[in-house]
Amino acid sequence: MSVVELLQTSAAVDGVPPSSPPVVEPDEAPVLGPLPSSVSGSMAIGQSIGTAIEALLANKLRATLTMLGIIIGVGAVIIMIGLGQGAQQSVQQRLAGLGTNLLVVTPGSANVGGVRTGSGALPTLNAADAQAIQNEIPGITALSPDVEVGGVQVVAGDQNWNTSVQGDSPAIFTIQNWQIASGSAFDDADETSGALVADIGQTVAQNLFGSADPVGQTILIRGVPFKVKGVLASKGSNGFRDQDDVILIPFTTAQIRLFNRSYVNNIYVQVAQTSQINAIQQQITTLLETRHRIQPGQPDDFRVRNNDQVINTAQQATDTLTFLLAGVAAVSLIVGGIGIMNIMLVSVTERTREIGVRMAIGARTGNILSQFLIEAIAISFAGGLIGILLGVGGSLGMSALAGWNAVVSVQAIALSFGFAALVGVFFGYYPARKASQLDPIQALRYE
Repeated sequence: MSVVELLQTSAAVDGVPPSSPPVVEPDEAPVLGPLPSSVSGSMAIGQSIGTAIEALLANKLRATLTMLGIIIGVGAVIIMIGLGQGAQQSVQQRLAGLGTNLLVVTPGSANVGGVRTGSGALPTLNAADAQAIQNEIPGITALSPDVEVGGVQVVAGDQNWNTSVQGDSPAIFTIQNWQIASGSAFDDADETSGALVADIGQTVAQNLFGSADPVGQTILIRGVPFKVKGVLASKGSNGFRDQDDVILIPFTTAQIRLFNRSYVNNIYVQVAQTSQINAIQQQITTLLETRHRIQPGQPDDFRVRNNDQVINTAQQATDTLTFLLAGVAAVSLIVGGIGIMNIMLVSVTERTREIGVRMAIGARTGNILSQFLIEAIAISFAGGLIGILLGVGGSLGMSALAGWNAVVSVQAIALSFGFAALVGVFFGYYPARKASQLDPIQALRYE
């Protein structure tokens, strides 16, 4: 059947006498222009893209409101992932200050009259235990016995401050990732000679010396004069205490000249490789059980804690938080996709007769399907690009104004944009298929 016969048949069905085919003036040409079957595949796609863009431009407000859901969704995903990764980065930096590949040996608990005290209550570890661990167990890169006393009153001139004092070997600067802001760290010579030198944290320096340079100044710790050799770089809070509110002094100085202790509070052990940490943890346990004459079946009077377990747990928690935030933000993309499908269905209904005219003059099912699908994808792509700009700008704005740590990653941008494109294809396919399956005669009769 020719095109003219098809149009005449449609008119006859409507009860209108057959007449010559309607003449379409150039100014009244439908948005869905004719696409002859002789046009090649690439040209057909090109024309479908052109007509899709014309259709969107003809309804600018509706297209803008449709892509608003995609814009908000993509922007929210980027911001939420950025905040989650920023929080993860902050946690990792703080945990790195505790030391990586680190084992901490602490004394056990005491049992007095059936009442068990907390871990660390027994003076069961000493410097000889630390030396034995370092000499007999391979794979250890650094080790430091630790004597720590809290609530120590420190005096400098007419100022005083209550803080924590730690006696450690020079290896503690490597083990706990301490950096020196000014001056220098105490060294092996200070450790061997029991020198009265100290490295103080930023909080201590601020409260004792204000804006003055503490290096070279004298402080009194329990009435004993110490020379400030260096100021530690700030670490901030680790969630439990202010890490900068501390004074580090050589271990021998703390044990013999200041606190007069024969036992240690902790033994910090840094392992060379992560893969060895569990094996070395077991070797330390066996060694100390032998040294302390602990029989099989009896409880240990010490505890070996794997610091990497704490770090991994914290990282898993922040990963879960990141995925949760991204999932919540992704819901808005789904809502935006539903909005696209809704508007495209309305568009198909409004342009039913137009679709019938195009089919009557030679457009194929694939041409109609591709045009409406391209319209949906174009809305998603445009909304995705604007959403990326919104998300990046929002992340940087929160970081600058609110002081939140936000990380804008290429992966987050690619993920959100790819998801937006997928939403456009998924929710745009049904309206496009519905348009392509219209019956030409019924479409021409549609008012």
